[in-house]
Amino acid sequence: MSNLFFYGTLRHVPLLELVMGRSADDLSATPAILSDHAVYSVQDQPFPMIVAEQGASAEGVLVQGLGEDERARLAFYEGGFEYDLRLQTVVTGDGEKHQALVFFPASVSWKTDSYWDFSAWTSDWGAMSMLAATDVMAHFGRVEASAIARSFPAIRTRAWARLAARRRETGDARNIAHDVVVHDRTQAYINYVAMDEIELQHRLHNGEMGPVLHRSGMMQGAAVVVLPYDPVRDTVLLVEQFRAPVFLIDDPEPWMWEPVAGMIDPGETPEQAAHRETMEETQISLTLLEYAGGAYSSSGSSTEYVHLYIGLGDLTATVESSGVASEGEDIRSKILPFDDFMHMVDGHVFKDLPLLTLAHWLARNRERLRA
Repeated sequence: MSNLFFYGTLRHVPLLELVMGRSADDLSATPAILSDHAVYSVQDQPFPMIVAEQGASAEGVLVQGLGEDERARLAFYEGGFEYDLRLQTVVTGDGEKHQALVFFPASVSWKTDSYWDFSAWTSDWGAMSMLAATDVMAHFGRVEASAIARSFPAIRTRAWARLAARRRETGDARNIAHDVVVHDRTQAYINYVAMDEIELQHRLHNGEMGPVLHRSGMMQGAAVVVLPYDPVRDTVLLVEQFRAPVFLIDDPEPWMWEPVAGMIDPGETPEQAAHRETMEETQISLTLLEYAGGAYSSSGSSTEYVHLYIGLGDLTATVESSGVASEGEDIRSKILPFDDFMHMVDGHVFKDLPLLTLAHWLARNRERLRA
Protein backbone atom coordinates (compact mmCIF):
# COMPACT_ATOMS: atom_id res chain seq x y z
CA MET A 1 0.00 0.00 0.00
CA SER A 2 1.24 3.52 -0.81
CA ASN A 3 0.62 7.12 0.18
CA LEU A 4 0.62 9.80 -2.52
CA PHE A 5 0.63 13.58 -2.25
CA PHE A 6 -1.20 15.47 -5.02
CA TYR A 7 -0.38 19.15 -5.41
CA GLY A 8 -1.68 19.79 -8.94
CA THR A 9 -4.57 18.86 -11.18
CA LEU A 10 -5.40 15.70 -9.25
CA ARG A 11 -6.48 17.88 -6.32
CA HIS A 12 -9.60 18.26 -8.47
CA VAL A 13 -11.77 15.54 -6.91
CA PRO A 14 -13.76 14.54 -10.05
CA LEU A 15 -10.49 14.14 -11.96
CA LEU A 16 -8.93 12.14 -9.14
CA GLU A 17 -11.95 9.82 -9.03
CA LEU A 18 -11.80 9.30 -12.78
CA VAL A 19 -8.10 8.48 -12.84
CA MET A 20 -8.18 6.28 -9.75
CA GLY A 21 -11.33 4.43 -10.77
CA ARG A 22 -12.74 4.94 -7.28
CA SER A 23 -15.20 7.35 -5.68
CA ALA A 24 -14.01 10.06 -3.30
CA ASP A 25 -15.86 8.28 -0.47
CA ASP A 26 -13.49 5.32 -0.88
CA LEU A 27 -10.34 7.45 -0.80
CA SER A 28 -8.60 8.55 2.39
CA ALA A 29 -7.81 12.13 1.36
CA THR A 30 -6.46 14.75 3.77
CA PRO A 31 -5.17 18.30 3.18
CA ALA A 32 -1.39 18.40 3.59
CA ILE A 33 1.69 20.55 3.03
CA LEU A 34 5.06 19.79 1.43
CA SER A 35 7.52 22.26 2.93
CA ASP A 36 10.34 23.94 1.01
CA HIS A 37 8.56 23.35 -2.29
CA ALA A 38 6.37 25.53 -4.52
CA VAL A 39 3.88 24.79 -7.30
CA TYR A 40 4.28 26.76 -10.53
CA SER A 41 2.38 26.90 -13.78
CA VAL A 42 4.23 25.36 -16.71
CA GLN A 43 4.74 27.80 -19.57
CA ASP A 44 2.29 27.17 -22.42
CA GLN A 45 0.74 24.16 -20.65
CA PRO A 46 -2.54 23.67 -18.71
CA PHE A 47 -0.89 21.87 -15.79
CA PRO A 48 1.64 22.69 -13.02
CA MET A 49 5.00 21.46 -11.81
CA ILE A 50 6.56 21.37 -8.35
CA VAL A 51 10.05 22.65 -7.61
CA ALA A 52 12.23 22.85 -4.51
CA GLU A 53 12.07 26.36 -3.06
CA GLN A 54 13.44 27.17 0.39
CA GLY A 55 10.81 28.58 2.74
CA ALA A 56 7.87 27.91 0.44
CA SER A 57 4.96 25.54 1.09
CA ALA A 58 3.15 23.43 -1.52
CA GLU A 59 -0.48 22.82 -0.64
CA GLY A 60 -2.07 19.56 -1.66
CA VAL A 61 -3.94 16.43 -0.70
CA LEU A 62 -2.51 13.30 0.91
CA VAL A 63 -4.21 10.10 -0.24
CA GLN A 64 -3.27 7.07 1.84
CA GLY A 65 -3.42 3.32 1.37
CA LEU A 66 -3.40 3.08 -2.41
CA GLY A 67 -3.05 -0.41 -3.85
CA GLU A 68 -1.24 -1.71 -6.91
CA ASP A 69 -4.16 -1.07 -9.26
CA GLU A 70 -4.46 2.58 -8.22
CA ARG A 71 -0.69 3.01 -8.50
CA ALA A 72 -0.77 1.53 -11.99
CA ARG A 73 -3.63 3.81 -13.06
CA LEU A 74 -1.78 6.86 -11.73
CA ALA A 75 1.45 5.88 -13.46
CA PHE A 76 -0.46 5.39 -16.72
CA TYR A 77 -2.13 8.81 -16.49
CA GLU A 78 0.82 10.81 -15.22
CA GLY A 79 3.16 9.10 -17.68
CA GLY A 80 1.58 11.26 -20.34
CA PHE A 81 2.84 14.33 -18.48
CA GLU A 82 6.45 13.11 -18.08
CA TYR A 83 6.53 12.90 -14.28
CA ASP A 84 8.57 10.70 -11.94
CA LEU A 85 7.62 9.58 -8.40
CA ARG A 86 9.83 10.61 -5.47
CA LEU A 87 9.42 9.90 -1.76
CA GLN A 88 8.89 13.05 0.36
CA THR A 89 7.72 13.99 3.87
CA VAL A 90 4.42 15.87 4.04
CA VAL A 91 2.62 17.30 7.06
CA THR A 92 -1.15 17.14 7.62
CA GLY A 93 -3.22 19.71 9.49
CA ASP A 94 -2.87 17.88 12.79
CA GLY A 95 0.92 18.21 12.63
CA GLU A 96 1.50 14.55 11.77
CA LYS A 97 4.31 13.73 9.36
CA HIS A 98 3.77 11.17 6.60
CA GLN A 99 5.98 9.63 3.97
CA ALA A 100 4.34 10.01 0.57
CA LEU A 101 5.21 9.69 -3.10
CA VAL A 102 5.10 12.91 -5.12
CA PHE A 103 5.07 13.40 -8.89
CA PHE A 104 8.07 15.52 -9.95
CA PRO A 105 8.61 16.72 -13.53
CA ALA A 106 10.88 14.54 -15.63
CA SER A 107 10.92 16.87 -18.64
CA VAL A 108 13.84 19.30 -18.66
CA SER A 109 12.13 21.36 -21.37
CA TRP A 110 9.38 22.64 -19.06
CA LYS A 111 9.79 26.21 -17.83
CA THR A 112 8.07 27.69 -14.80
CA ASP A 113 5.70 30.61 -15.10
CA SER A 114 3.86 32.24 -12.17
CA TYR A 115 2.67 30.50 -9.01
CA TRP A 116 -0.08 28.05 -9.89
CA ASP A 117 -3.67 29.02 -9.00
CA PHE A 118 -5.74 25.87 -8.41
CA SER A 119 -9.09 27.71 -8.40
CA ALA A 120 -8.31 29.46 -11.69
CA TRP A 121 -7.19 26.16 -13.23
CA THR A 122 -10.44 24.47 -12.17
CA SER A 123 -12.46 27.22 -13.83
CA ASP A 124 -10.38 27.44 -17.02
CA TRP A 125 -9.15 23.89 -17.56
CA GLY A 126 -11.13 21.53 -15.33
CA ALA A 127 -13.73 20.52 -17.92
CA MET A 128 -11.16 20.01 -20.68
CA SER A 129 -8.94 17.97 -18.37
CA MET A 130 -11.85 15.72 -17.44
CA LEU A 131 -12.61 15.01 -21.11
CA ALA A 132 -8.95 14.36 -21.88
CA ALA A 133 -8.60 12.05 -18.87
CA THR A 134 -11.70 10.13 -19.95
CA ASP A 135 -10.02 9.41 -23.29
CA VAL A 136 -6.74 8.47 -21.63
CA MET A 137 -8.16 6.13 -19.00
CA ALA A 138 -10.38 4.39 -21.57
CA HIS A 139 -7.12 2.92 -22.90
CA PHE A 140 -5.72 1.81 -19.54
CA GLY A 141 -4.65 -1.81 -19.85
CA ARG A 142 -5.00 -1.68 -23.63
CA VAL A 143 -2.00 0.38 -24.76
CA GLU A 144 1.36 1.29 -23.26
CA ALA A 145 1.74 4.53 -21.31
CA SER A 146 4.39 5.64 -23.81
CA ALA A 147 1.77 5.54 -26.58
CA ILE A 148 -0.54 7.72 -24.51
CA ALA A 149 2.32 10.13 -23.82
CA ARG A 150 2.86 10.61 -27.55
CA SER A 151 -0.87 11.12 -28.08
CA PHE A 152 -1.52 13.46 -25.16
CA PRO A 153 -1.22 16.75 -27.10
CA ALA A 154 -3.72 15.49 -29.66
CA ILE A 155 -5.99 14.17 -26.88
CA ARG A 156 -6.12 17.61 -25.27
CA THR A 157 -6.75 19.22 -28.67
CA ARG A 158 -9.73 16.90 -29.21
CA ALA A 159 -11.03 17.62 -25.71
CA TRP A 160 -10.88 21.38 -26.36
CA ALA A 161 -12.74 20.85 -29.64
CA ARG A 162 -15.40 18.76 -27.88
CA LEU A 163 -16.12 21.62 -25.46
CA ALA A 164 -16.54 23.98 -28.42
CA ALA A 165 -18.83 21.50 -30.19
CA ARG A 166 -21.18 21.39 -27.19
CA ARG A 167 -21.87 25.10 -27.72
CA ARG A 168 -22.54 24.73 -31.44
CA GLU A 169 -26.33 25.15 -31.58
CA THR A 170 -28.34 26.58 -34.47
CA GLY A 171 -31.92 26.11 -33.23
CA ASP A 172 -32.79 22.51 -34.15
CA ALA A 173 -35.77 21.54 -31.98
CA ARG A 174 -34.77 17.87 -31.74
CA ASN A 175 -33.16 16.69 -28.51
CA ILE A 176 -30.44 14.05 -28.64
CA ALA A 177 -31.36 12.97 -25.10
CA HIS A 178 -34.66 11.66 -26.49
CA ASP A 179 -33.96 11.21 -30.19
CA VAL A 180 -30.68 9.23 -30.07
CA VAL A 181 -30.16 5.94 -28.21
CA VAL A 182 -26.58 4.70 -27.75
CA HIS A 183 -26.23 0.95 -27.27
CA ASP A 184 -22.44 0.73 -27.29
CA ARG A 185 -19.47 3.04 -27.85
CA THR A 186 -15.83 1.94 -28.08
CA GLN A 187 -12.59 3.83 -28.59
CA ALA A 188 -11.03 1.49 -31.12
CA TYR A 189 -7.83 3.38 -31.88
CA ILE A 190 -5.80 6.29 -30.55
CA ASN A 191 -2.86 8.22 -31.98
CA TYR A 192 -2.58 11.63 -33.62
CA VAL A 193 -6.20 10.97 -34.52
CA ALA A 194 -8.53 8.53 -32.76
CA MET A 195 -11.27 6.25 -34.04
CA ASP A 196 -14.50 5.70 -32.12
CA GLU A 197 -17.04 3.00 -32.99
CA ILE A 198 -20.67 3.28 -31.96
CA GLU A 199 -23.94 1.34 -32.16
CA LEU A 200 -26.96 3.64 -32.02
CA GLN A 201 -30.48 4.40 -33.09
CA HIS A 202 -31.79 7.80 -34.05
CA ARG A 203 -35.28 9.08 -34.61
CA LEU A 204 -36.37 9.02 -38.25
CA HIS A 205 -38.15 11.86 -40.06
CA ASN A 206 -41.45 9.95 -39.68
CA GLY A 207 -41.12 10.08 -35.89
CA GLU A 208 -40.20 6.45 -35.33
CA MET A 209 -36.88 5.18 -33.97
CA GLY A 210 -34.72 3.74 -36.72
CA PRO A 211 -32.79 0.46 -36.71
CA VAL A 212 -29.56 -0.08 -34.77
CA LEU A 213 -26.68 1.27 -36.85
CA HIS A 214 -22.98 0.51 -36.53
CA ARG A 215 -20.92 3.58 -37.38
CA SER A 216 -17.40 4.86 -36.80
CA GLY A 217 -15.91 8.33 -36.67
CA MET A 218 -12.42 9.73 -36.92
CA MET A 219 -12.05 11.85 -33.79
CA GLN A 220 -10.18 15.08 -34.45
CA GLY A 221 -9.82 18.54 -33.01
CA ALA A 222 -11.07 21.76 -34.57
CA ALA A 223 -8.96 23.53 -37.18
CA VAL A 224 -8.45 26.90 -38.83
CA VAL A 225 -7.84 27.53 -42.53
CA VAL A 226 -6.53 30.93 -43.66
CA LEU A 227 -6.07 32.22 -47.20
CA PRO A 228 -3.77 35.27 -47.05
CA TYR A 229 -4.92 38.05 -49.38
CA ASP A 230 -3.33 41.41 -50.18
CA PRO A 231 -6.16 43.77 -51.25
CA VAL A 232 -3.71 46.46 -52.41
CA ARG A 233 -1.67 44.21 -54.70
CA ASP A 234 -4.67 41.92 -55.39
CA THR A 235 -2.67 38.77 -54.68
CA VAL A 236 -3.12 35.59 -52.66
CA LEU A 237 -0.52 33.41 -50.97
CA LEU A 238 -0.58 29.61 -51.04
CA VAL A 239 1.56 27.08 -49.16
CA GLU A 240 2.72 23.69 -50.38
CA GLN A 241 3.52 20.63 -48.29
CA PHE A 242 3.50 16.84 -48.51
CA ARG A 243 0.24 15.20 -47.38
CA ALA A 244 0.49 11.55 -46.29
CA PRO A 245 -3.26 10.72 -46.71
CA VAL A 246 -3.12 11.90 -50.32
CA PHE A 247 -0.13 9.60 -50.85
CA LEU A 248 -1.93 6.72 -49.10
CA ILE A 249 -4.78 6.83 -51.61
CA ASP A 250 -2.24 6.43 -54.47
CA ASP A 251 -2.50 10.01 -55.73
CA PRO A 252 0.74 10.57 -57.69
CA GLU A 253 0.91 14.22 -56.54
CA PRO A 254 0.82 14.28 -52.72
CA TRP A 255 2.46 17.73 -52.53
CA MET A 256 -0.58 19.94 -52.09
CA TRP A 257 -1.05 23.66 -52.69
CA GLU A 258 -3.30 24.85 -49.89
CA PRO A 259 -4.22 27.78 -47.67
CA VAL A 260 -2.54 28.04 -44.28
CA ALA A 261 -4.09 25.44 -41.95
CA GLY A 262 -3.66 24.01 -38.48
CA MET A 263 -5.34 22.71 -35.35
CA ILE A 264 -6.69 24.97 -32.61
CA ASP A 265 -4.61 24.39 -29.49
CA PRO A 266 -6.22 24.09 -26.03
CA GLY A 267 -6.84 27.57 -24.64
CA GLU A 268 -6.83 29.23 -28.07
CA THR A 269 -9.63 30.98 -29.88
CA PRO A 270 -9.94 30.25 -33.60
CA GLU A 271 -8.69 33.77 -34.33
CA GLN A 272 -5.58 33.29 -32.20
CA ALA A 273 -4.86 29.99 -33.94
CA ALA A 274 -5.30 31.64 -37.35
CA HIS A 275 -2.70 34.31 -36.59
CA ARG A 276 -0.29 31.78 -35.03
CA GLU A 277 -0.50 29.31 -37.90
CA THR A 278 -0.04 32.04 -40.51
CA MET A 279 3.13 33.24 -38.81
CA GLU A 280 4.46 29.68 -38.38
CA GLU A 281 3.87 28.67 -41.99
CA THR A 282 4.47 31.89 -43.93
CA GLN A 283 6.28 34.35 -41.61
CA ILE A 284 3.51 36.86 -42.36
CA SER A 285 1.75 38.96 -39.73
CA LEU A 286 -1.86 39.51 -40.74
CA THR A 287 -3.55 42.86 -40.16
CA LEU A 288 -7.15 41.61 -40.24
CA LEU A 289 -9.14 38.39 -40.39
CA GLU A 290 -12.37 38.07 -42.38
CA TYR A 291 -14.48 35.13 -41.17
CA ALA A 292 -15.75 33.09 -44.11
CA GLY A 293 -17.72 30.55 -42.07
CA GLY A 294 -17.25 27.30 -40.21
CA ALA A 295 -18.35 23.74 -40.96
CA TYR A 296 -17.54 20.07 -40.48
CA SER A 297 -14.99 19.07 -43.10
CA SER A 298 -16.46 15.58 -43.71
CA SER A 299 -19.43 14.99 -41.43
CA GLY A 300 -19.92 11.38 -42.55
CA SER A 301 -16.50 10.27 -41.34
CA SER A 302 -14.74 12.90 -39.21
CA THR A 303 -15.43 15.17 -36.23
CA GLU A 304 -13.11 17.89 -37.56
CA TYR A 305 -14.73 21.35 -37.57
CA VAL A 306 -12.99 23.96 -39.72
CA HIS A 307 -13.07 27.74 -39.23
CA LEU A 308 -12.40 29.51 -42.55
CA TYR A 309 -10.72 32.91 -42.85
CA ILE A 310 -9.41 35.33 -45.42
CA GLY A 311 -6.37 36.95 -43.81
CA LEU A 312 -5.53 40.47 -44.98
CA GLY A 313 -1.90 41.55 -45.05
CA ASP A 314 1.05 42.73 -47.12
CA LEU A 315 2.15 39.87 -49.38
CA THR A 316 5.65 40.79 -50.51
CA ALA A 317 7.81 37.75 -49.67
CA THR A 318 7.63 33.97 -49.82
CA VAL A 319 9.40 31.22 -47.87
CA GLU A 320 11.23 28.15 -49.18
CA SER A 321 11.26 26.12 -45.96
CA SER A 322 8.98 26.97 -43.06
CA GLY A 323 6.64 25.35 -40.54
CA VAL A 324 7.26 23.64 -37.19
CA ALA A 325 10.13 21.18 -37.57
CA SER A 326 9.03 19.12 -34.54
CA GLU A 327 5.74 18.46 -36.34
CA GLY A 328 7.49 17.31 -39.52
CA GLU A 329 6.40 20.34 -41.52
CA ASP A 330 8.33 21.36 -44.64
CA ILE A 331 6.44 24.25 -46.20
CA ARG A 332 7.09 26.63 -49.06
CA SER A 333 4.86 29.43 -50.28
CA LYS A 334 4.08 31.33 -53.46
CA ILE A 335 2.21 34.51 -54.30
CA LEU A 336 -0.30 34.57 -57.16
CA PRO A 337 -2.22 37.45 -58.79
CA PHE A 338 -5.92 36.98 -58.08
CA ASP A 339 -6.84 36.51 -61.75
CA ASP A 340 -4.19 33.80 -62.19
CA PHE A 341 -5.35 32.14 -58.99
CA MET A 342 -8.99 32.01 -60.10
CA HIS A 343 -7.94 30.75 -63.54
CA MET A 344 -6.24 27.81 -61.77
CA VAL A 345 -9.33 27.29 -59.60
CA ASP A 346 -11.57 27.17 -62.67
CA GLY A 347 -9.05 24.90 -64.38
CA HIS A 348 -9.32 22.38 -61.51
CA VAL A 349 -5.63 22.62 -60.69
CA PHE A 350 -6.13 22.54 -56.92
CA LYS A 351 -7.23 19.46 -54.94
CA ASP A 352 -7.83 21.06 -51.52
CA LEU A 353 -11.52 21.64 -50.72
CA PRO A 354 -11.05 24.47 -48.16
CA LEU A 355 -8.95 26.32 -50.73
CA LEU A 356 -11.77 26.10 -53.27
CA THR A 357 -14.30 27.24 -50.67
CA LEU A 358 -12.21 30.27 -49.73
CA ALA A 359 -11.50 31.07 -53.36
CA HIS A 360 -15.21 31.39 -54.14
CA TRP A 361 -15.85 33.40 -50.95
CA LEU A 362 -13.03 35.76 -51.88
CA ALA A 363 -14.39 36.13 -55.41
CA ARG A 364 -17.74 37.26 -53.99
CA ASN A 365 -16.21 39.66 -51.44
CA ARG A 366 -13.09 40.87 -53.26
CA GLU A 367 -14.43 44.26 -54.32
CA ARG A 368 -15.54 45.07 -50.78
CA LEU A 369 -12.15 44.09 -49.38
CA ARG A 370 -10.30 46.13 -52.01
CA ALA A 371 -12.46 49.15 -51.25
